[in-house]
Amino acid sequence: MIFEQKELQLEPFKRGFHLITEIILNQFPEIKKIEKGILKVFIKHTSASVSINENADPTVRSDFESHFNIMVPENASYYTHTYEGSDDMPAHIKASLLGSSIEVPITDGKLNMGIWQGIYLCEHRNFGGSRKLILSAFGV
Repeated sequence: MIFEQKELQLEPFKRGFHLITEIILNQFPEIKKIEKGILKVFIKHTSASVSINENADPTVRSDFESHFNIMVPENASYYTHTYEGSDDMPAHIKASLLGSSIEVPITDGKLNMGIWQGIYLCEHRNFGGSRKLILSAFGV
């Protein structure tokens, strides 16, 4: 059994949905050691999330941002957690909806995703800053 783990600190991204598949692959080459296994990506934040979705058409990512902003608006009158800015409570809700981790199969040292799939960093704050990911790869 092989088990590799690494903490990856991402540069700050603007608010929105960003493909980070290549960043992960470039920063975590240990994936290549695994013939059959799993990559788990966990984000250590409560106002950003990770997801898997469309990797080709960038309008999908902008549509996600637009839809989430309508679905979870800023300045809702019922929010009581407001002291960190108008984007903070919606960011927590969006992060809970999308989740803090994903799993991807590893086959023959490569991520075994669909041809149109990529890993997203979902930045829900206007100025979220640098984000940390824990990457865990395990298998044989």
